[in-house]
Amino acid sequence: MTAKVFLSRLKLTDFRNYAEVSLRLDERHVVLTGDNGSGKTNLLEAISFLSPGRGLRRAVLSDVTRVGAEETGFSIFADLSGMDGEVAIGTGIDGDGDTPSRRLRLNGTSVKSVDELTDHLRVLWLTPSMDGLFTGSSSDRRRFLDRLVLSLDPSHGRRASDFEKAMRQRNRLLSDGRFDPVWLDGIEKQMAELGIAMAVARHEMLGLLRTLIESRSGDTSFPKATLTLSGFLDDQYHRPAVDLEDEYFATLRESRYRDAGAGRTLEGPHRADLFVRHAEKDMDAARCSTGEQKALLVGLVLAHAQLTANMTGYAPILLLDEIAAHLDEGRRAALFDLIHALGGQSFMTGTDASMFAALQDRAQFFTVSHGSVS
Repeated sequence: MTAKVFLSRLKLTDFRNYAEVSLRLDERHVVLTGDNGSGKTNLLEAISFLSPGRGLRRAVLSDVTRVGAEETGFSIFADLSGMDGEVAIGTGIDGDGDTPSRRLRLNGTSVKSVDELTDHLRVLWLTPSMDGLFTGSSSDRRRFLDRLVLSLDPSHGRRASDFEKAMRQRNRLLSDGRFDPVWLDGIEKQMAELGIAMAVARHEMLGLLRTLIESRSGDTSFPKATLTLSGFLDDQYHRPAVDLEDEYFATLRESRYRDAGAGRTLEGPHRADLFVRHAEKDMDAARCSTGEQKALLVGLVLAHAQLTANMTGYAPILLLDEIAAHLDEGRRAALFDLIHALGGQSFMTGTDASMFAALQDRAQFFTVSHGSVS
C-alpha cells in the first residue's frame, strides 16, 4: 500500500516574480492556470527546490531571487506530510556574498546537507523543455537518467558530483603535463570507485524500470518504451563490481597520454547514453513523431513515478508543466486517471482550466496572475 506525501502549505518570498505568496493546500492534486508568463512554472520550480539540486530549471541561485530583492535573497517554506511524518521545510539563500549557497531548515533547525530532503519526500517533474530529450544531447539524457536514479538512491547525486570533481582534477593535471604517478593514481582510484558505483546504480534502476514497464500489459494509454544504456561497461554488469573497478582503474592509468592529447577523459560513466525505443513500433524514439515522443516521455515518467512509489512505499510529488497541452480529451482523461492512481499529489499547469475538467473534485484549482494566486 502506497502512503501519500503531500504539501499542505507553500509560501514564497522574493522568489522569481513573487514578492510574497501563500497557498493553503489539501491532499488533492493542484491545478494552476493562467496566461503564459504569469508565473505558473515559477511555482513548480519553487516546489522542485524541496529536493536536492538546482531545481527543474537548473538555475543559478542568484538568478532566482526577485528583481529588486537581491540584498535579502529568496525563501521557500512548506508544510509537508512526509515520509517521516509532519515536517516544516524552509530553504533559500541570503543576499550576502558573491556566490550564494542554499540554506535548509527542517522544523526550524539548520541542516548541513540538502540531501536530507530525500528522507521526507521525492519530487519528480516533466516540463516542456524536456520534450526534445530523445533528439537532444547525450548530456541531457544522462542528467535525466541520474534524476531517475536519485529518486531511488539519494546518495547517487553525491557520487556523481564527486566523480565530476575528481575527473576535473585529473584533466587539469594531464593538460598541465603533470604526470605525477602517486597523485594521478589516487585520483584515478577514486574515479574508479565512484564511476563504477554510478554505472551500477544506473544499470540497476533501468533494470527495475524495464521490468515494471513490461509488466504493465493492460495500459495502452501511452506507448511503452524500451530502454538501453550504452557507452560504458556494455554487457559487463554481470561481473563483480570490484573487478570492474580494477579494470576501469587500469584503463585510466593506461590512457593518460591519450586523454592528455584529447584534453578530456575519454572513458567513463560520463560517456554513457540512454537509448529509448518505441516498443510497439520497434523504432528509435528520436525517429518518432513529436506527438509520439511526448507520449513516450509521459509514459516513462509515470512508470518511474510508480517504481519510486513501489520501492519507497511513498508516492512522489509530481510537477507536470503544461502536461495537458496537445492531448485530446480522451487521452487527457486517461492521463489524469493514471496520475491519480499513483496515490500521490501532483501539481499541473495550463492556460485553460477547462482542459483539466476530467479531474473534477480530485483537484484544487488556482488562478495565477503575475505575482498573485487566487
